[in-house]
Amino acid sequence: MRSAARHTLPLLVPTAYPSVSFFPCSQPRRFLLPLAHGLRHPCRGASSQPAAAAAAGEYLPPLFSVAPMMDWTDNHYRTLARLISKHAWLYTEMVVAETILHQKDKLDRFLAFPAEQHPIVLQIGGSNLDNLAKATELASAYSYDEINLNCGCPSGKVAGHGCFGAQLMYDPEFVGDAMSAIAANCDVPVSVKCRIGVDDRDSYEELCEFVDKIVSKSPTRHFIIHARKALLSGLSPAENRTIPPLKYEYYYALLRDFPEVHFTLNGGITTIAQVSESIRQGAHRAMVGRAAYNNPWNMLGHVDSEIYGMPTSCSSRRQILESYQIYGDSIIGQYGITRPNVRQLVKNLATACGNVRLILHCVIAKHLNSS
Repeated sequence: MRSAARHTLPLLVPTAYPSVSFFPCSQPRRFLLPLAHGLRHPCRGASSQPAAAAAAGEYLPPLFSVAPMMDWTDNHYRTLARLISKHAWLYTEMVVAETILHQKDKLDRFLAFPAEQHPIVLQIGGSNLDNLAKATELASAYSYDEINLNCGCPSGKVAGHGCFGAQLMYDPEFVGDAMSAIAANCDVPVSVKCRIGVDDRDSYEELCEFVDKIVSKSPTRHFIIHARKALLSGLSPAENRTIPPLKYEYYYALLRDFPEVHFTLNGGITTIAQVSESIRQGAHRAMVGRAAYNNPWNMLGHVDSEIYGMPTSCSSRRQILESYQIYGDSIIGQYGITRPNVRQLVKNLATACGNVRLILHCVIAKHLNSS
């Protein structure tokens, strides 16, 4: 094991941040390997690689991704996000391994997605090795582009009663075994999403030990680092996203101390300008959560051009809404009269495309009249 105690944190910290049918998908297109170390920001003609890759039908590197969020990044939101950005990497909500096993006769409801959502990552949660392995094997039929293990959720239902999520940061040995089991049951890359620490286990040395153990025990070479620690008692999940201070210096130190690993920066990023700035300052990749959900037009609408140097895939909000209505018409009631229903389909539109009240009224009226 590397001697994490020798590492000192960088003195300079970035200051740009505030404190369509549903069937198991066919094999995804080939993922373009990440850029060479010196090519951090291939936008505006800095590199011809993104354009060449897109022309060849390959995925561009995950320079920008939308964070997995329970009750938020469902199929409907991801469809809307893909209509706005062609190249952003999308993550599912966390799906608990036991849910996959217990619902194996109804897996389409939990795991199926339109092929257009590629590139897409499945996030799973759990603390039982056998169940994680079996769940990954079942999920592999759906051809996700990566499998991610949740080691960062501070919710009492997850980290408390469920004994996984951020709770797993107490046991890097288990996480290493879990990642090895997950990798053995899929043929795509695997990754971990975690905090920089948990409770009083929050030193940089302990974070290095966590990463080092997982890297040494599994083929995991991608970590998504939420640059706050998690407090498992005394704070709500919402407070855990704002009260523990951001420590970007931990993230940038990991880039230095684990050059063989890719790290995605998460936490506190609210604008596309901050994403660009973090990449210019050396971040491998950036992940945005609620800002991409609450204001997808202003966030995702600039990803393709600002981050990837590619043409945007949309020209107007009305076109996005019209395309999304076609999607809604195609799947409403697919899993029963109320699954999904109009309310579920339109909940993510209120902030997505500006003033959409008139269009929403038309959509709802159409389905009320036809029911």
